[in-house]
Amino acid sequence: MSKQSVTESESLYDRLEEMTVRQLLENIHEEDKKVLPAVQRAIPQIERLVEQIVERVKKGGRLFYIGAGTSGRLGILDASEIPPTYGVNDNLVIGLIAGGDQAIRKAVESAEDNPELGWRDLQACKVNQLDTVIGIAASGRTPYVVGAITKASENGILTGCITNNPESPLAQSADLPIEAIVGPEFVSGSTRMKSGTSQKLILNMITTTLMIKLGRVKGNRMVNMQLTNQKLIERGTRMIMAELGIDEAKARQLLLQHGSVDRVLKLHR
Repeated sequence: MSKQSVTESESLYDRLEEMTVRQLLENIHEEDKKVLPAVQRAIPQIERLVEQIVERVKKGGRLFYIGAGTSGRLGILDASEIPPTYGVNDNLVIGLIAGGDQAIRKAVESAEDNPELGWRDLQACKVNQLDTVIGIAASGRTPYVVGAITKASENGILTGCITNNPESPLAQSADLPIEAIVGPEFVSGSTRMKSGTSQKLILNMITTTLMIKLGRVKGNRMVNMQLTNQKLIERGTRMIMAELGIDEAKARQLLLQHGSVDRVLKLHR
């Protein structure tokens, strides 16, 4: 085993089965405290990647996440939340997972071990040189992800990665790697824990910053959110009331008439 494999190293704790529930919870929490400093150290890496993504998306490019297991699921989660939150096209941020959509709920045997499949999945989406592909893998060694990032780079596509091991094959293959070194997991090798938490935080940072820079937020408000349920209609109504100084009934009427807070504010200010 490589000395660099932090994610596979032994937990700092032992005899977990002998701990009380309170001890387990406290110790898991102690380990979780190490995630935020690790992400903070990676901010310069995240910044370099996001700046490139913003420019490319403004020119018509898309953002792809590609991963396996927990990492793949987190990418799909982030991608799936962007259209309803910010009112953008479903194809702007795309999440791909080893084994296809069925792997979102249940592991697909050996899918992540094939270095050719990731690039094939990208090609099926007609990936091009305006797009950006981010590989997500805690270990930084997953063949599905490393293969995809390697081929994307060879084809002139900007690549990034999110990994939790230093100097991994994935980071070496990506143009702009992000390394969040969170240390050994509480349960040895269980990267759904600290590693997964760090990945989720970084994904939040990437797409939230991207959406703000694309003008999908005004002030601090999601003015382009899709009105898919009563809670969001009420939230939009409150935004319009605050911005235009009108009563609730009028604000709601305008929101439902125009379909988004942004359109109401543009037409009625």
